[in-house]
Amino acid sequence: MSEVNIGLLGLCVLLVFFATGIELGFAMALVGFLGFAYTNGLQAAANLLARDLFEVITNYGYSVFPLFILMGQIGFNAGIAARLYDAAHKFIGHVPGGLAMATVLGATAFKTICGSSAATSATFASVAIPEMRRFGYSEKLSAGVVAIVGTLGVIIPPSVTLIILGIVMEQSIGQLFLAGIIPGLLIAALFMGIIYVWAKIDPKIAPRSEKYNWRDRIKSLPEVFWVLVVFLLIIGGIAEGFFTPTEAASVGAFGVLLLAWLKKDITLKKYYQSLRESLRTAIMLLMLVYGSTVFGHFIAVTNIPQIAADWVGSLNVNRYLIMIIICLIYELGGSFIDDLAFLILATPIFYPVAMKLGFHPLWFGIVIGVVAMIGVVIPPVAICVFVVKNITKIPMGVIYKGVLPFLISLVMVWILLFVFPEIVLWLPSRFFNI
Repeated sequence: MSEVNIGLLGLCVLLVFFATGIELGFAMALVGFLGFAYTNGLQAAANLLARDLFEVITNYGYSVFPLFILMGQIGFNAGIAARLYDAAHKFIGHVPGGLAMATVLGATAFKTICGSSAATSATFASVAIPEMRRFGYSEKLSAGVVAIVGTLGVIIPPSVTLIILGIVMEQSIGQLFLAGIIPGLLIAALFMGIIYVWAKIDPKIAPRSEKYNWRDRIKSLPEVFWVLVVFLLIIGGIAEGFFTPTEAASVGAFGVLLLAWLKKDITLKKYYQSLRESLRTAIMLLMLVYGSTVFGHFIAVTNIPQIAADWVGSLNVNRYLIMIIICLIYELGGSFIDDLAFLILATPIFYPVAMKLGFHPLWFGIVIGVVAMIGVVIPPVAICVFVVKNITKIPMGVIYKGVLPFLISLVMVWILLFVFPEIVLWLPSRFFNI
């Protein structure tokens, strides 16, 4: 059997493992080990397992995982998201769809300290939906908004997805963070535009709330100000070269902890809970990286990435059409496998193809990020929708109907990135020589 056929067989076996419910990291490591042993011998495969495990566990750059996740968990458990929502509510709650728009603003601000999509949806499902219910908002709109704002965590830094992409593509995490800011803010603005138009067309779904005076609005601004300070400290420090992404993560985690302590919102129990949740998530991600590293070495020796890149390069087809097909493959795969898992699996195969076609690495990363944003809210594997359903008990069908209009925003931005790649590249080019 040729090496290419062995590689394709390994991919098929991996898909079977996914279907059986085996943890993705262990499945990739097992298939990678068995495939590498078949092609290079058992001793070489055993050495590969040990070497890759040592390199992943001792890699200084991977310490961004627990630190950024800890920052988000402290913000989550300290109630920072609730106060951000309250501030946004006081400013725009009185306009058509104002409470839903406040949810978008609050979530966008919260995403600057939390890189988890599920955590954002969980937070605002608990905070925003009861408030929107109190003012008579349609469950379709309120649940749809809360589910969709979780997707902002995919490309607004500090994003776990962008960290994973940076590691897999061997690109600067700081540059990817900068590249995701403008597309992320553009998507948030389009979400708000859709809410406004929806509420104008059908006012019954979003009754207006009371209008707060400027005194109350100004009193709520410090909550936004300090979160903005932490965000600017992280992104500005990376952009100016004051510290690495890992150092930025430690500064951010300490900053959010200090903010929560000064506000007397963090207790020892909440801090312990944040540490435990962060450690659990970080270990899961490290296992994913380890499994993908082993599997990636197996795929590399089969020459599948190089053959695919050479084949695509020889096609007499517009490169954008090929890139669209790649995005559709990501979307299709993410519909049956967790999107982050499929991203880790597919990127080592398709990233060389994108480079062969002449696309910029940062552009490719953000485009795939937007594709992943769509994936976390469409069936059957839609983690943000599942989170909202489990917390609110709103039927899945109602949530999906609420999500549907917002998918227009994601598709629009995805198209805009093809037409105007400067949306991604402009901000990183201001700070780095790209």
